[in-house]
Amino acid sequence: MARISPSYLLQFDEPAGYLDFARYGPPSHAVVDTTARLLNSSAKAGPSTVDDLMRQEVRAKAAVARLCGTDTDHVVLLPNTSQGLFQAAFHAPPGEVLVSAAEFPANTYPWARAAEAGRITLRRMRPPRGYVTPEVVARELTGDTTLVSVSAVDFRTGYRADLAALRDTVGDRLLVVDGIQGFGVVDAPWEAADVLVVGGQKWLRAGWGTGFAVLSDRALERMRPLLSGWTGAHDAGLFDDEIHPPAEFAASWSVSNLSPVTSGAFAAALELVEEAGVAAIESRIAERVGELEEMLRAVGAEIVSATGRRAGILAFSLPGHPAERVGAVLAAEGTAATVRTDHVRLSPHASTPASAVEAVRTALEHLSRPMPASQVPAASATDSVLSALVPAVSGLAAMLGPGNEVVLHDLSKLPDSIVAIAGGITGREPGGPMTDLLLGLVRRGTTHDLTNYETHGPDGRPIRSSTIFLRDADGVAIGCLCVNSEVTQGPASEVRAESFPPDVDSLQRFLVDRAVAQTGIPVGLMKKKHKAAVVRELDEAGFFLIKDAVDFLAGELEVTRYTIYNYLNEIRA
Repeated sequence: MARISPSYLLQFDEPAGYLDFARYGPPSHAVVDTTARLLNSSAKAGPSTVDDLMRQEVRAKAAVARLCGTDTDHVVLLPNTSQGLFQAAFHAPPGEVLVSAAEFPANTYPWARAAEAGRITLRRMRPPRGYVTPEVVARELTGDTTLVSVSAVDFRTGYRADLAALRDTVGDRLLVVDGIQGFGVVDAPWEAADVLVVGGQKWLRAGWGTGFAVLSDRALERMRPLLSGWTGAHDAGLFDDEIHPPAEFAASWSVSNLSPVTSGAFAAALELVEEAGVAAIESRIAERVGELEEMLRAVGAEIVSATGRRAGILAFSLPGHPAERVGAVLAAEGTAATVRTDHVRLSPHASTPASAVEAVRTALEHLSRPMPASQVPAASATDSVLSALVPAVSGLAAMLGPGNEVVLHDLSKLPDSIVAIAGGITGREPGGPMTDLLLGLVRRGTTHDLTNYETHGPDGRPIRSSTIFLRDADGVAIGCLCVNSEVTQGPASEVRAESFPPDVDSLQRFLVDRAVAQTGIPVGLMKKKHKAAVVRELDEAGFFLIKDAVDFLAGELEVTRYTIYNYLNEIRA
């Protein structure tokens, strides 16, 4: 195991609980100090200031070249991964391009837009679990395929693509690799890529506005630069009122000068990676990921990310607990993570201390495994309160008399939350779901009591309802007691629309039909904005707290489950 340099670790001071590097990597002191120094220099501009600042681009390109085993003629700096992938898509030779449908949007939209412009033909692979393996690609290749685009590390599953084997599989075709989730922390054969595109704001910890592309000789021969600006032209510094052809090397992908301050910061980040060594960084991250995995399995979590070929991403779910609830518990205890619809993603870096593992354990333990009764019954008290009320439900309904119904919900069992019911007004049974009104309140965190409001039962007759939330010692809502009564006299304080579905399927159907109806557009005629509006409405209604809700909605809206995830990511960003 390669040893990480203590001087490298001293460059960072993010909180111990920061486990979200797959989303954003807090920059080092070197990056911050370089940015400040270069900004200060630019503020005191003199005769040589601009020329001195512009040399930062050469410094950054040289660092990229060293890390990739190439030279600066094959390197171009870019402001982000997306621009590099757009360049690749619009510079690609005519023919069919293969891209996984499960890719992060940055690696799908460029190819889709190039196809819309008539530059290429796009074919989207649908690999099992989203793993783009050489076997999957081999089955998809045709005589028309000229290019394959893949992520070095999948953003959802952490699966690490076998770039060397993919290179052999695609043969003489072009291979484009999005390396943002692996470069600098994974010792991979980056030379296998004809186009390697990397953003610096995540694992490289260089801040936003940083990135690069490395082009092979094959890419330079076959890709005709279309999005090439004046800085990407041959003899860029010659202003002779002529349109110059693109430069012979990777510089042809340049559109304009980047910020030299940003380039200097990027160079500092890359040089720090060189100093520490990719192997040492990779080893340290693997150690932390392994510790997190072992701990998560111990508290009953299910690992849903790759466990074989993986990088620094570890995704998990906790049976019986919605991902949003798990994420909220982690955030409350100071752990930063990415929360998706059906899982939570952790991504530590080399600077993540071992204490972060115990912090996650502490936050999750009471959710996954009740403590012994002798050790403070916080978790046990929750169970005891609800268990004690179950037999009281029938007694309370009998006391209130005919025309009344009493319902007890356990919020840890969403959406099948009814644990006891007596009275028969709404026709539901234990194991049934909560109403759409109650589900929406729980989703929005507005768990305040509702008393004496009027609604309508499944048969349309008016009923008067009250909902009292039950809380644990910390004030967190754990259940609720509801009373529904036939309206016989006097008006209620307010009227609320509410549905009383007999089962989860009915609840799902009701919520989707209502959301679709609110758009006023049939599904077959919907555009993206209409479908996104449906997803937004359903998200606010708590629809995605229901198991397999994403797959159900994808079928109803005639899109893929990944499209639904994309809508949710955009809505919640």
